[in-house]
Amino acid sequence: MVFIGLIAGTVARALVPGPDPMGVIATAALGVVGSFIGGFIGSLFSDAKISDINTAGVFLSTIGAVVALLIWKTMRRGNKAGGHTEVQTPKM
Repeated sequence: MVFIGLIAGTVARALVPGPDPMGVIATAALGVVGSFIGGFIGSLFSDAKISDINTAGVFLSTIGAVVALLIWKTMRRGNKAGGHTEVQTPKM
């Protein structure tokens, strides 16, 4: 499960634009969380067991990891604002 999570997390980080300062362990954790999200999504459409490892499971794990990464980035962006507004000047 950790190996599949590492693959799913790595692919999710490659698909979602922007910096992701994560190490190998955090990437694997992202993929494992994505596996649970993907398993839940898969269970809505199929009678397959969540523990089954197949191509669709890896695909759904990656989709789940992308969802988890987008949620994580949204939460981090909200925490960085902290009620303060920052003016960013465009780089020329």
